[in-house]
Amino acid sequence: MINYIPENQLSIEEFKTPFQTSLLSDNRWVVLSKLVPWDAFASIYISMMNTDMGRPGISPRMVLGALIIKHKENLDDRGVIAAIQENVYMQFFVGLKAFSTAPIFDPSLFVEIRKRVGANTFDELNKNLIKSVSELKDKKHGKKKKDNDDLPPNKGKIQLDATVADQYITHPTDSNILNQSRKQCEKMIDKLYELNNKKGTKPRTYRRKLDMAFLNYVKKKNKSKSTHRKMNRKLLESLKRNIGHINRLLDIFEKRKVAFPLSHKEQWMLWIVNIVYEQQKLMYDNKVNSSKDRIVSIFQPHVRPIPRGKIKSKIEFGSKLGVSLDNGFARVGTLSWDVYNESKDLIPQIEDYKELHGYYPELVLVDKIYPNRKNRSWLKERAIRITAPPLGRISKERKEESYYKKRKRKKEAAERNHIEAKFGQGKNGYNLNKIRAKLRLTSESWIAAIFFVMNLINYQKIKTFEFFFTIIGRVKSVIKGIRMHLEQALSNNTTVKHYLITRYGFESYLKIQFNFLSKP
Repeated sequence: MINYIPENQLSIEEFKTPFQTSLLSDNRWVVLSKLVPWDAFASIYISMMNTDMGRPGISPRMVLGALIIKHKENLDDRGVIAAIQENVYMQFFVGLKAFSTAPIFDPSLFVEIRKRVGANTFDELNKNLIKSVSELKDKKHGKKKKDNDDLPPNKGKIQLDATVADQYITHPTDSNILNQSRKQCEKMIDKLYELNNKKGTKPRTYRRKLDMAFLNYVKKKNKSKSTHRKMNRKLLESLKRNIGHINRLLDIFEKRKVAFPLSHKEQWMLWIVNIVYEQQKLMYDNKVNSSKDRIVSIFQPHVRPIPRGKIKSKIEFGSKLGVSLDNGFARVGTLSWDVYNESKDLIPQIEDYKELHGYYPELVLVDKIYPNRKNRSWLKERAIRITAPPLGRISKERKEESYYKKRKRKKEAAERNHIEAKFGQGKNGYNLNKIRAKLRLTSESWIAAIFFVMNLINYQKIKTFEFFFTIIGRVKSVIKGIRMHLEQALSNNTTVKHYLITRYGFESYLKIQFNFLSKP
């Protein structure tokens, strides 16, 4: 069942509080609540639920409001619920009618919310924000048609780039991954031996010796290559021995024809440990440092090493994002957990721009990896410019181009830095480089929520400037009307003429009238 109050039925004046004073209408949460597309999210969220059966669900406004507060304030799941309990304005923001000291829902529910509200849902909300800003301009521009063509002329700019949203995991090393795998196997051996009623001799794991050896290895500050290989060899041997013990114990339960003793989570972990052993054994035997689909965390096996070539870190561990920036609004076009060449994002992201606005952009701002031959020819067919030098030798026209064109080209190339600033905003302000979700789906939802919050802040800035310019326009129109009345008074009223001529003289009167009428 659905529990939702529409956006237009909530106002700050009707919010009931136990305090004497009324709430401020210009509070940041009250102002932001007027800009969030609550009803658009509610329609998407309600479509995922059963409207006829079950207990009443949590309000969609409460769900989205809690997610926005979480990422805007950089709080953990428990911190969000506690902050809403303590803050009256946050309670209004999430859709409550009156102040309450009870938690709006249990913090553990955030995991299920992230599974349900995925990246596609937040992308629809981002589209909603972009359309609300550019809808009128798009309709006017859509009426202009090219000769012998159904499409309007190209307009606008779009910036494209890629980044990595780092998962919040321990920096992976071969020995650490093997040691974690060893400990997981030891837990399974202990459980299986207990379930087998401790029959026979317990399989030997030599855990105390290995714990001491690994501790001595970690304490060494300067480790040689032979030290790494020696530790890895010990851990590989112990891991192979433990996997063999587990398989033999599982065979005993299979012969007795009883229920499988390991839970689904433990089976999944055993499968991951086997893959880790195969990968690490292959790298150890061949003396290499890479393998296909390499696992860098046994608790998040979907995470892959992403080579980036940055000064700070040459390799990052997380998901690779192909992002487009349109009028300050960022959209994640591609979210991949594997390495890929971001030049493949150019055509799909420009097509998404056309689908959203109804026309192609005039200019695409990218770095050097995007303009390959395929992308160049595709852009040339559609008369889309790109901030990249042409292939081949420098042409005569390029050598003889004017100073204005050179300055314009440099200015356009520098505008690509806006998308780099957006990445900096996400990583420094909203922890885009510290994704704390563990599952693939919840991590993708976490990333998409961060971009939605950044777009919401950008939308708030745009609306504030629109309101400011609207007021200036109204003031200008009032001043223009007053000036017109004064012009008529100066030209028609003989009393004003006589006073100005007698007070300042005829020449001064002409100067006053000329200066007044010549003002814009």
